Amino acid sequence: MPVSYPPRRPRTLIRPAVAALAGAVLAAGVLTGCSDGDGPERTVDAFLAGWRSGNLDAVGFIDPTGARLPAAEVGKEIKELSGELAATPPTLRRSGDAEVTNDIATAKVRVEWALPGPTTWAYDRPVRLRRGGDDQWQVIWEPQLVQEQLGEGDRLTVRREASPRSGVLDAAGQPIVAPRPVVRVGVQPAEVTDVTALVKQLDAAFKAIRPPLTPPVDLSDLPKRLSEADPGAFVEVVTLRDEAYRQIKPRIYDLPGTKFLAEKRDLAPTREFARALLGSVDEAQADDLAAHPDQYAKGDLVGHGGLQGRYDDRLRGAPGLTVLVQRPAGPDGTPAPTEVFRHEPQPGQPLKTTLDVATQNAADAALRGEKRRSALVAVRISDGAVLAAANGPGAAGENLAFTAQVPPGSTFKMVSALGLLDRGAVGADTVVDCQKTFTVEGRPFKNSDDFVLGKVPFRTDFAKSCNTAFASLAPQLGSDGLAVTGRTLGLEGSWDLGTEAFTGKVSANGSPVEQAAAAIGQGTTVVSPLAMAGATAAVARGRWEQPKLVLDPAPAKPAEPGPQLKAESVGPLKAMMREVVTAGTAKALADVPGGPVYGKTGTAEYDNNPAHTHAWFVGWQGDVAFAVFVEQGGSSTSSAVPISERFLRALR
Repeated sequence: MPVSYPPRRPRTLIRPAVAALAGAVLAAGVLTGCSDGDGPERTVDAFLAGWRSGNLDAVGFIDPTGARLPAAEVGKEIKELSGELAATPPTLRRSGDAEVTNDIATAKVRVEWALPGPTTWAYDRPVRLRRGGDDQWQVIWEPQLVQEQLGEGDRLTVRREASPRSGVLDAAGQPIVAPRPVVRVGVQPAEVTDVTALVKQLDAAFKAIRPPLTPPVDLSDLPKRLSEADPGAFVEVVTLRDEAYRQIKPRIYDLPGTKFLAEKRDLAPTREFARALLGSVDEAQADDLAAHPDQYAKGDLVGHGGLQGRYDDRLRGAPGLTVLVQRPAGPDGTPAPTEVFRHEPQPGQPLKTTLDVATQNAADAALRGEKRRSALVAVRISDGAVLAAANGPGAAGENLAFTAQVPPGSTFKMVSALGLLDRGAVGADTVVDCQKTFTVEGRPFKNSDDFVLGKVPFRTDFAKSCNTAFASLAPQLGSDGLAVTGRTLGLEGSWDLGTEAFTGKVSANGSPVEQAAAAIGQGTTVVSPLAMAGATAAVARGRWEQPKLVLDPAPAKPAEPGPQLKAESVGPLKAMMREVVTAGTAKALADVPGGPVYGKTGTAEYDNNPAHTHAWFVGWQGDVAFAVFVEQGGSSTSSAVPISERFLRALR
């Protein structure tokens, strides 16, 4: 007898739009789980995909009474309910299968909003569905589906609370940047009697401030700004530190139209205090807002350049965010919004450095009057801490102290002499002829001002900085001996100070002419002031250690210490560097207060014109090693040595 089967339930075809949409969503990883057969899960998945995309045409909707709703109307309402979050739809995920009771199904959905910054607002919502007469599942739409406290006409809004920015700390753990008094100088157009005269008087007063304002105050557009402003407006001209304002207050306070607002701003101890190294903190600029719209908002404080820029995320912290439900206005006005989510602001973390305020102030003061590009780096010998990183006004914000790549000139005779002593090629008292000219393969090498010493001890050649003597000794170093010795002093190393730094490039394997040039700090050898300060500290210490700048967070890969320098080499070298000050090219430092000063002067040609030279001095006193560089500084005795003297005297 044949077996009979019950009639098969007809399968409902998947509409192409639903299939394509669900496939795209699953491929993108937005949803998890699967849609089995003709169950409600497929409709839920399509709804979630449509919520994100803004196209809900593949989904059927009814309201709680069972009345059908157009998909476009639901999409519009979701957008209105989302309010300020509408531009960034949430990530949506179905959690497991729906629970079905007769023709009603309920699925749980995870909703995750990516709020500005790294903050996520997540919660679960139920999605209810009803199976219609055509056997299709329809979403029961109501505003609470988006968020449980939303009702018709409501919208989500976001309030942002800036986090307290943390500071860069000095070696004593004190904030380098702290609230300091300033005066905002402005003009009220209605009270100005003579614009031309006012501009002239203000300009003269600003130019009288010492140290000079850098950059100078530009008043060229002030007449135009005054003419376009409201008569009672405060047209700001410049913000001055209190000490600068007091210098010129008698000259500008009673000028017709001038107005003054006293307040406090976060500032370093002085205008020039490690300025290029630290960077600046300013209100978010248009470029910041355009590049990071999810990170910055108008009015935020943002680090630009230097340590402030490099560690901006750490220093700035994370803003606080509050999501609110804003109700529509009623007969009694607009009700207060309801808070539905809050993320407290996370304060920034401080950045601990080795900078010493007194040493940095001394370095800045020493460079203050130098109009040429210049730099001074000071390193504590005992532990390698960078105490000061100063750049003169001419550097225009560039951190030459750490990143300059320039020939070291005769300061490199410190490295050459160490290499020669290490190899036993000379001793401090070995007689080495200091000729007027020494020729290598047709290339003449001469001394500054063509001086001649004749046959004198090597220590005298060093103290007087005799180029011809060192050029004649260059073959004793071998093709790469200078580079090898330089590396024992940290040059060319992979340093990690927590900021950008150039550690030098030492000539090696060059022609005899190049070797002779390299022995006197010319040729292809280039260094930075930081690299030379670190090498000088190594000679004073007897072993190279990487200079330290950022202590917390500690750099990930600081360089390992170098080998112990040979006592029989470094001892005579120190004595020769002392003789530079007592009887050589840096005698101007002989009477500096404090302990004995050691050093080496340097004049470095930077093109084919011997008259075009940079000026250098490297040395130490007590526990402080330092390097001074002056671009196009000419003779070191007229530029780098006087700067060194001002620095050392300021330290006392």
